[in-house]
Amino acid sequence: MANIDICGKQELKSVLERFRPERDQLLPILIDVNRKFGFISPEAMMEIAEFLDIPVAEIHGVMSFYHFLGTEKKGKYVIRLCKTISCEMAGKERIVRILEKELGIKFGETTKDEMFSLEFTNCIGMCGESPAMLVNEKVYTHLTPEKVIDIIDELRKRG
Repeated sequence: MANIDICGKQELKSVLERFRPERDQLLPILIDVNRKFGFISPEAMMEIAEFLDIPVAEIHGVMSFYHFLGTEKKGKYVIRLCKTISCEMAGKERIVRILEKELGIKFGETTKDEMFSLEFTNCIGMCGESPAMLVNEKVYTHLTPEKVIDIIDELRKRG
């Protein structure tokens, strides 16, 4: 796990300065830190705990509940494929195979160039338009292998 270096520590402090040092700020802080660094390191958890005057264990508890908060660096584009029964019945396995083939990684992995990460996620609220996935915060629905290839190609062009 990467440490937050001196520069990163200053960046973390600049994130924390935007919040009140109160317990109800924990989730918004974690979301902002995760967005800024791509993950939340143990060092960042300790800084946040100190800032909010709460135990680090409380941060671990919140992070284990919220799937989108990570303790490891992920790719620039995190692809989260819905794993509910609706997506399963609509052909999720074809989408799994094409994503893994196109990116050369398995679910739970990140490409060597740190461009893409693949994850499964629980319901994203698009059951009527399945199979569905999120790329970072953008929703894609009615997925087909061809549509997935187009999405990956577009993301690669963006860099």
